[in-house]
Order: sequence, then structure tokens, then C-alpha cells
Amino acid sequence: MNKLSMTRRAFVTSASAVGLAGVSSLVLPYYSRASQRPAFTHGVQSGDVDATSGMVWTRTDRPSRVMFEVSSTENFATATRLAPLDTSPASDYTVKRLLTDLASDQDIFYRMTAADLADINAVSEPIIGRFRTAPASKRDIRFAWSGDTAGQGWGIDETGMKTYATIGKHTPDFFLHSGDTIYADGAMKD
Repeated sequence: MNKLSMTRRAFVTSASAVGLAGVSSLVLPYYSRASQRPAFTHGVQSGDVDATSGMVWTRTDRPSRVMFEVSSTENFATATRLAPLDTSPASDYTVKRLLTDLASDQDIFYRMTAADLADINAVSEPIIGRFRTAPASKRDIRFAWSGDTAGQGWGIDETGMKTYATIGKHTPDFFLHSGDTIYADGAMKD
């Protein structure tokens, strides 16, 4: 056999390997690109809520374009899309936006998605938050208060910190946290 000749079996094997390698790079599974997509490092936060507005905030792990949707329904059926904001090292990869012209005494749902500025096709999983605007007229309200959360063997067990889950089940209109989140001067017991 000279340098240019090839057996039929060698040709079919080589062609199959090249074809498979070419196709596999085109159909890279969605989940295998997860590490290439931006991530939200601190969840979402809301605050400074009044009867018609509220501030929302998030942080990404890299320079990203954060897209915003706002809705009065949990399924986002009639969501309003807002102009995106970019994160950068100068902002510590954070964005914050004041949502305005909201209805009073209303649940507000917001959804954010981040696209990597270096690869706009690398898009994060959406992250969703909610808050309730303050009432415009008098009504009873429910609020929760907590103080020192954990430390010196109190406030945590094998399942974690149940305090916040319990507070969330009571759906307070607002929550006030006063004091330390953990005592560092005493060893936590297992």
C-alpha cells in the first residue's frame, strides 16, 4: 500500500470519526454549557418599598447584560420588559433598579436573566423575586421581627436555620431584622 492508498475499513472509520466530532461540537448539550453561563452570586433582593415603587438588586459572577421583567402575576403572563442594565467590575458586577408606577397593595414579581457580555449567547437561568407594595389606605398589616439569629448553640439545627422559613410561611408585609446574624465570639455546637 502506498502513502495515498487506504483500505475501505480505514476510510469508513476515519470518516465516521471526523463526522461524529464535527456534529458533536455543533450539538453540544445545553446542560454541558452550564459552567459557561453567567450566574447570580447573591440571589435577588428588594427593598425601599413604598405604595408605588420598590428597589430590586442582584449581582452576577462576570460582566453581564441583565434583562428585567416585571409582572403582577406569578406566571409572568402579562410581564413588562424593561431596558437591560450591564454589570461590570466598576459596579462590583451589581445592578439595581427602582421599579416605579406600581399599583399599591399589590404583589410584584420580577425576573432577571443575565447574558455574558463576552459571549451574548451564554445566558443564565432566570432568577425570580417578589415583594408587595405598601397599601395606599389604612389596613391591618403583618410584620415580623427577629434579632440575633444564631450562635453559641442556638438558632441552628441539623436542617439549618428554620427561623427565616417560619417567618416566610407567615407572609409578613415587611420584615425587620435587628441585631447580629451570628455570634462569632462563641463556638457553634453541632
